[in-house]
Amino acid sequence: MLGLGTLRFASPPPRAAAATAGDISLGNGDHCAVPPPPEDGDVDKARTETTKGSYRWRMVIAYDGTKFKGWQYQPSPPTIQCSIENALTCVTKLNRKELCLVGAGRTDTGVHAWGQVAHFTTPFPYYCLDNIHSAINGLLPHEIRVREISAARPEFHARTSTKSKIYHYKIYNGAVMDPFHNLYAYHCAHKLNSQAMQEAAKHFVGIHDYTSFANAVHNDRVRSPIKKIVRFDVIEMGALLQLEVEGTGFLYRQVRNMVALLLQVGREALPPDIVPKIIAAKDRRELAKVALLAPPHGLYLMSVNYDKEMLKPPEGAPPISFGRTHQISRLEMWYPSFLSFAY
Repeated sequence: MLGLGTLRFASPPPRAAAATAGDISLGNGDHCAVPPPPEDGDVDKARTETTKGSYRWRMVIAYDGTKFKGWQYQPSPPTIQCSIENALTCVTKLNRKELCLVGAGRTDTGVHAWGQVAHFTTPFPYYCLDNIHSAINGLLPHEIRVREISAARPEFHARTSTKSKIYHYKIYNGAVMDPFHNLYAYHCAHKLNSQAMQEAAKHFVGIHDYTSFANAVHNDRVRSPIKKIVRFDVIEMGALLQLEVEGTGFLYRQVRNMVALLLQVGREALPPDIVPKIIAAKDRRELAKVALLAPPHGLYLMSVNYDKEMLKPPEGAPPISFGRTHQISRLEMWYPSFLSFAY
C-alpha cells in the first residue's frame, strides 16, 4: 500500500479548465467524452502537491453478479474488479499496479451489490469528477455501474477502514416463483415460519466465534473467527422475505451459512435455539449435518459503513459526482412537434 501524506488539491491549471475532452468508442457506435490525462508537466506538478505523489479516489459500485465470477481480479472468466480496472485503465492510461484498486469485500460468484465500495489511486488530480464518472460507466458492461465517485483522504482504505457492512438475503416464499425475481431471490415453496426465523436470528447478534459458519478459504490471510453482529432482522414484504444482517465483518460465506440455518428453522425442521448450539460447537461440520449452503443469487452487499471523519473530503477536493442528470432542451421538446406538424 502506498504511503500517503497530507492531500491538498491546488487550483486547476488553465489547461485543465479549458481542455477539450476526447472520445472513447463504446463498441456499439456510441462515444463518450473522456477527460484527457494530464500531460507530463501537469503530472510532475501534481506530484509536488502531495508527499508521495498519489491521489486517492473512493467509488460506490452497484452490480448484478449473475454473469461474473465474483469480485476478485482474474482476467477470465470475467470478474467485477477486472471489468472496473479495464475501464479505469482506458480512462486514466494507468496500469492496474498503478491504480491499486481495492474493494471493501470480495463477493462470491453470483452475489450482487448495491453499495460495494472501492478505492484507487492516481499520480494526478481531477478537478471535476463528472467526466471521469461518465467515461467509466460508458466503458463498463451494463450489469455494473459506479454510483458515485469522490476524493478520499490519504488514510482512507476501502477494506481496512470499514466500520460495518450490511448484507441482505432475499427469499421468494410463494408456491410459484415470480420470474422477475428468478435471478435475484432464492425460491422456497415451503411456507416459512418468519417468527421462528426472527427468534433464531437474534441468537446471532453479539460477539461470537463464528467458526461453525465459515467455509475453508485457500489463501494466505489468517482471519479471526470472532466477529460482532449488530443486528439480524427478518422482514416480510408480501411473498418476499428479506433477511438483513449488519456486522463489523464476516468470514468466508458466513452470511449464506447463517441464512441456510435460518431456512431450516423457518421450515420448522429445527428449533430456534439450534443457533447458539451450532455457534458453541465451533465446528463447520456440525452445521453441515443440518443445513446446506444457501445459493448466492439471493445475497446482496447493500452498504459498507465508515466513520464520518474518514469520509470527510481532503481540503480543496472536487465535489462528489453522483452522475449527470440529462435534461431535454426547449429546442428538443419543440422539434418533434414541428415534424409532426410538417408531415
